[in-house]
Amino acid sequence: MCPFAGRLIGWPRLIAHCLVLETARDGLVLVDSGFGTRDVDGRSGLTGAFRTLAGPTLDAQEPAVVQLARLGYKPADLRHVVVTHLDLDHAGGIADFPHATIHVHAREHAAAMTRPSPRERQRYHATHWAHGPTWSVYTEDGDTWRGLPAVTRLRGIDADIGLLPMHGHTRGHSAVIANAGDRWLVHAGDAYFHRHAMADGKIPLAIRTFEKAVEIDAPARRASVSALRQLHASYSDVALFCAHDTEEFAALAG
Repeated sequence: MCPFAGRLIGWPRLIAHCLVLETARDGLVLVDSGFGTRDVDGRSGLTGAFRTLAGPTLDAQEPAVVQLARLGYKPADLRHVVVTHLDLDHAGGIADFPHATIHVHAREHAAAMTRPSPRERQRYHATHWAHGPTWSVYTEDGDTWRGLPAVTRLRGIDADIGLLPMHGHTRGHSAVIANAGDRWLVHAGDAYFHRHAMADGKIPLAIRTFEKAVEIDAPARRASVSALRQLHASYSDVALFCAHDTEEFAALAG
């Protein structure tokens, strides 16, 4: 994505970072789904205003289902999608996996289904789940992970994959944790947007402004960033990354 305002002030490019996990017993598990094929071909109702402001490339070769096909997988091989939240650039691809169970925090599911505020009516697109997926929703139930409230066991998934509630960007926003053997992957979604949030805090003004413009609960978002920064500083076996930072993506891919 190349936001219009970003091009003017030196923030030219964002990504939609999706993560596919190969598991021993559960098939493929997708963490966030990015834009889907219906977004690319114009069937999902992305508005002209969004296209102008966000500047999504909407390349037909980039939806997760297309990339998985290039790796030799069929849509049915992917049985679970775990979403950090249901914003249109994170949930657009779930329709490409109609038989997958969608795992999400209960607050996020409720917000997306009811869209109680004008901002939420803009960020959630019901067309992305018009196929009637199977939802599996969660609330914090006393589990913890590295000292933080977490949902550490997702229904129907044997692998060590869980939700780490990091509310604020949306009502039920969560990070997703996954045990990759020698390290834990932590997909922080939109809890933060720039790598410096986890280091010196010197975040470009354009990004700070954007984060505030799209947050639903400012104190909760600040608390989430603080918790993630502490996690990043305390554990050497944690690979932490957000959804939109190009350099974090390049480092993990490398």
